[in-house]
Amino acid sequence: MKVVIVGAGSVGSSIARELLSHGHEILLIDPKPEVVGRSGLRGARWLVGDACEISTLKEAKLEEADVVVSASGDDKVNLVVSLLAKTEFGVGRTVGRVNNPKNDWMFDDSWGVDVAVNTPRLMTALVEEAVEIGDLVRLLTLQAGVSALVEFTVPEVASVIGSTVGSIQWPLDSTLVAILRDETPITPSPDDVIDSGDELFFLTTIAAEDELRALLSPGKQRQQPNP
Repeated sequence: MKVVIVGAGSVGSSIARELLSHGHEILLIDPKPEVVGRSGLRGARWLVGDACEISTLKEAKLEEADVVVSASGDDKVNLVVSLLAKTEFGVGRTVGRVNNPKNDWMFDDSWGVDVAVNTPRLMTALVEEAVEIGDLVRLLTLQAGVSALVEFTVPEVASVIGSTVGSIQWPLDSTLVAILRDETPITPSPDDVIDSGDELFFLTTIAAEDELRALLSPGKQRQQPNP
């Protein structure tokens, strides 16, 4: 996969290092030449320039990128790059870093952002996920605020314990995508039985979160009707 990362600071470099270790093709764009030497990244390509300039993005051949990650420390830059990537170069997937939580509302499809990553909000969610057992925790907002990745840790008294995945009537717009059990990820199948302590991960619309939360509450389980 070809990934262009704008901003080679600590965040951009960390993303690049991880993606390189997974065999992806990485191009980093940064206006400061000195970051190339101090990054310590091996295998990445570099372009020194202003990513808000069309000429720089043309030189980067942005139209060939599968994903553009706007990871600079300036929200204005991240918004402009995402918008240009979508409107001028037709990039299929854009990820924008939100530095100031007050700007979170701007990072949507009107600015060409597919996924907004708000680090303080994500850190808060991860803290809540560590302590909130029995409640639905939103980990990441996707598709311009329409959908989300949420997590539910099954408490000892949950009504879903002992039920198979296929026997539960999940909300129409919610999909169970993974189960984490004893630190082992499981791809859910209809025959998997839910147990206490399981971490359930769902892709769901924001509108369906309340319905999913109600379903997972004690005494609220809905069984699939018998055929």
